[in-house]
Order: sequence, then C-alpha cells, then structure tokens
Amino acid sequence: MEGNLDPEDEMKKQKRIFWGVSCIVTLMLFACVTINIYFPAEKVESVAGKIVDDIRGQEPPAKKKPAPDKDSRLLEKTLLAFVCSTVYADEALTVSNPTIRALKQQMKDRYAHMKSFYVKGFLGEGNDGYVTIKKIGGLGLKETRDLKSLVSAENADRKQLYLEIARALKIDPSQVDRIGKIFGKEWQRSVR
Repeated sequence: MEGNLDPEDEMKKQKRIFWGVSCIVTLMLFACVTINIYFPAEKVESVAGKIVDDIRGQEPPAKKKPAPDKDSRLLEKTLLAFVCSTVYADEALTVSNPTIRALKQQMKDRYAHMKSFYVKGFLGEGNDGYVTIKKIGGLGLKETRDLKSLVSAENADRKQLYLEIARALKIDPSQVDRIGKIFGKEWQRSVR
C-alpha cells in the first residue's frame, strides 16, 4: 500500500495544515485591525476659544437670561418636588497647568507689542495656528528685526502651548497639528 499514508503521518499532515491555516487566519485578523486615535475636537474648540479670548483680552459675549416671574418659579419648584432629579457632571473644559498659565501670560504680554503690527497689516494668522509675516515693506531695520523676533517667540510659545494642551487632554502628540488648526480659526477670529 504505497498510496496510503500511515495514520500517524496523516495526523501529522493534518496538524501542519491546521496550524498553517490558523497562523494565516491570525495574521489576517491582525492585519485588518485599524487604530482609531481619539480626537476630542469639541473640547479643543472650547479650550481654544477660552485661551485665545484670555490672551487677546476679549471677554466672551455674556448670555442674558430673562428673569423668571414668581408664578412660573413656584410651578417649577412644585413640579420638581415630584420628579427625581438627575445630576450631570459638567466636564471640565478648562485646561490649565503651570506651563500653560506661563505660556498664556507670555503670549498676552507679547500681544501688546504685536497688536500694532496686526492693525497695520504686517502680521496675519495662518490656518495652521501660527503667526505669519504678511509684509515688511515700510519697516526700518530695527522694526523688521523686532517683528521677526516677536513672530519667532510667539510661534515657539504656540507650539509649546499646543503640546501642553495635547498632554492635558490626553491627545496623542501626533495630533498637535490638528490642535493648531483649531486654534488657527480662533486666532483669526480674534484679529478681526
């Protein structure tokens, strides 16, 4: 019986096929896994708005609530007495640590010097969240040097700020450019 294999050899052959198929299926499963990096865009937008308003010295618009009349307030209290109340914890959308506070203060102090350059059209805000020099014509040598120095320091602080915000919000450092783009919209809004 040359064509028939020994049952032991047949079993070894089946084991090899089983393990081979198992390895291929396992590799295919791992190859199909995609990694989704969580990016909390709404949180970053909220934080960006607050930080930019703080640095640029702008107060967010106050929301005015109409004063409730006495009868509606009594009705509200009566109804609430019979309904179980649900308490929701507001997520802290303020991001702060000593480094962020120091960066904000430096940027706030620097903005006082940069403001006139914005008004005269020498500076602009890029979509990437960094300051750009739009023109230098009409500036003297010292003013040009000062402007370049201000822009360099500002952009370095912004990069550090975006990294610190990524750390505080537990965002992957590879997403810092996205944070910069979200801040870019806020910086542009505040210059208008």
